[in-house]
Amino acid sequence: MFQIWMLAWSILSVTFAGMLIMAILIVPALNSLDMTAIPIAAAIGAALAIPVSYFISKKVYSMTAGREIKGSQD
Repeated sequence: MFQIWMLAWSILSVTFAGMLIMAILIVPALNSLDMTAIPIAAAIGAALAIPVSYFISKKVYSMTAGREIKGSQD
């Protein structure tokens, strides 16, 4: 499950961080604070991705835990 979590987190953290950075760059009131707000937004996006990726990995693992991989030769 950890491998699924890491894959989901690596995708979601970049996505959430990018969305928050774009929000900072779009809002005119935050444009003057962009040098300090962008790293904070990236960190918040990465932190928000942790519980979401855990939920996704738990769901994927529960749906595929009992399945046997076809074509594998032991």
